[in-house]
Amino acid sequence: MSKRNREHSSLGDVLKDFIANGKLEKGLNKVSAEEAWHQVLGEAISKYTTRVHLDRETLYVQLSSSVLREELSYGKEKIITLLNETLGKDLIKKLILQ
Repeated sequence: MSKRNREHSSLGDVLKDFIANGKLEKGLNKVSAEEAWHQVLGEAISKYTTRVHLDRETLYVQLSSSVLREELSYGKEKIITLLNETLGKDLIKKLILQ
């Protein structure tokens, strides 16, 4: 029989390695970005949000209200900062409101 590795790793460390090496991180980032959008901007804006999609470093948000889209466009940089703080990493570089 082969020797077993006596070094112990925590389950959290093993899962982090699995996610990073298994290319699951990209999918988890997409889900996290959508959750962060709803969390940061609240229920009122979530009602008018029809789609949130992360592609590379750009977050695409589809809104059903053109007035809301115009209002949010003035604070894009602030929204990006708040989203990245909520995510705990610098994941979003650009925000496109559709």
